[in-house]
Amino acid sequence: MRTLLAICMLALCLPAMADQRLFYQPLNADAAVTPAQWQQLWRATRAQGVATLIVQWSAYGDSDFGGAQGWLANSLRQAHAQGLELVLGLYMDPAYYQRIGELDADGLGSYWKSQLGRSLGQYRQVREQWRLPVAGWYLPMELDDLHFRDSDRRQALFSQLQAFNRQLDKPLHLSAFSAGKLAPRVNGAWLDQLAGLGLRVWWQDGAGTGRLPALVRQGYEQALPCRVGVVREAFRQVSAPEQAFRAEPAEPKLAAGCHAEAVFALRYRPWARGLLPLN
Repeated sequence: MRTLLAICMLALCLPAMADQRLFYQPLNADAAVTPAQWQQLWRATRAQGVATLIVQWSAYGDSDFGGAQGWLANSLRQAHAQGLELVLGLYMDPAYYQRIGELDADGLGSYWKSQLGRSLGQYRQVREQWRLPVAGWYLPMELDDLHFRDSDRRQALFSQLQAFNRQLDKPLHLSAFSAGKLAPRVNGAWLDQLAGLGLRVWWQDGAGTGRLPALVRQGYEQALPCRVGVVREAFRQVSAPEQAFRAEPAEPKLAAGCHAEAVFALRYRPWARGLLPLN
């Protein structure tokens, strides 16, 4: 009896291994999901233990998914009605990864300034027109240690994010991934510096893309300070680097460490099967 009681008490003390924070990446194809299906999806998402939904963007290039009365905004109202806290993404340039690979330091700084301006405009529009109960904002432009390998670029980014963050009314989230170009200790210090601005910084574990060997990824994760969260990838990439991205669902490798965890992404989770297209 005592052994059983001890096991029960231990189970109560351990953190729940669930997708407590889950990313959702809106695609135009998701417009075909009916309101009844959205309600079913959000109810199932909440039942799986998800508390926070991180929406990767609310505008992607020329698409704002219908705006304040469009399918995305309406589906997120349903998500909130089912008890999900919303962290809403801002503006994403479809050519972002191509552009940052083409620019020198000065060009990259100017480009980031213009893109933050687009996100600030989207922030104001969402606040004024969408009228969603938002708990935080997400900046879709992911960081990496290839394009920000140079310390001057990282410092310029720091200043821009500091100024941008001051204009928001709720916490700003952003994410980064490792390409193996900074030492794990330096990478961890960089992300910790950004977190020191009051940002919610997430590091993607790279298990789904598999660009780095598992032991290398583990070294980067172990060098992260506890206040940097970890995004667990719930997919396995099946497309080649030069092809359009395609992936299959995979179980995320959740852990019980000191880092907050989020899972990417909703469309790869079992309860979304048949409702959201995979790619």
